[in-house]
Amino acid sequence: MVYRNLAAMDAALADCRACPRLVAWRERVAREKRASFRDETYWGRPVTGYGPADARLLVVGLAPAAHGGNRTGRMFTGDRSGDVLYAAMYEVGLANQPTATHRGDGFELLGARVTAPVHCAPPDNKPTPDERDRCRHWLITELGLLAPTVRSIVVLGGWGWQALMPALTEAGWEVPRPRPKFGHGVRYSIAPARDDRNPLELFGSYHVSQQNTFTGRLTPAMLEAVLSQAKSAAGL
Repeated sequence: MVYRNLAAMDAALADCRACPRLVAWRERVAREKRASFRDETYWGRPVTGYGPADARLLVVGLAPAAHGGNRTGRMFTGDRSGDVLYAAMYEVGLANQPTATHRGDGFELLGARVTAPVHCAPPDNKPTPDERDRCRHWLITELGLLAPTVRSIVVLGGWGWQALMPALTEAGWEVPRPRPKFGHGVRYSIAPARDDRNPLELFGSYHVSQQNTFTGRLTPAMLEAVLSQAKSAAGL
């Protein structure tokens, strides 16, 4: 399927029901809810990327959280992982405010977009390889639509890193062989494989999961350092 722009792609993505296990889980969570959100109406659908269509920097995560993006309908919104990410993006000038709680809260990304290789909340935050692969065409399409402007990518975590590599190749970039290895603070240059693609700078960061932020494996300063480098590489 060819989409004119990101808005058209996002509209189609939000109706996707390709993965039975993920559809069942996201809708079950939306029905049963967490007690603290029992009065809210959950989104319970695929969560699209968020940010301007001419973004120069792309942040790639893993998948929406069951009571975060799956509840609010916006990537990294309404959960503690998102709190950490968006506070850091605000500190380095990539967001207009430090908090994002729900759609319509005034939160905007500045020159940046966030997305994920899997767009539905998975049980235990663990998509299967088949679900990752089935969702890949959305990421390939998103990369293609961002190609005129995107210049740097920050990947949060090794899972997202591995998921991104084949998508980059299929979207028109040359991923080096052997493939770049994930690590916090790593940086790689990715060359275009087509005339309508531009060079990319690829950055790795530990994921903003509570396992990493609560233990101090990832601190705000560490995340801000990576985002600052990526922002500079993007020309922002």
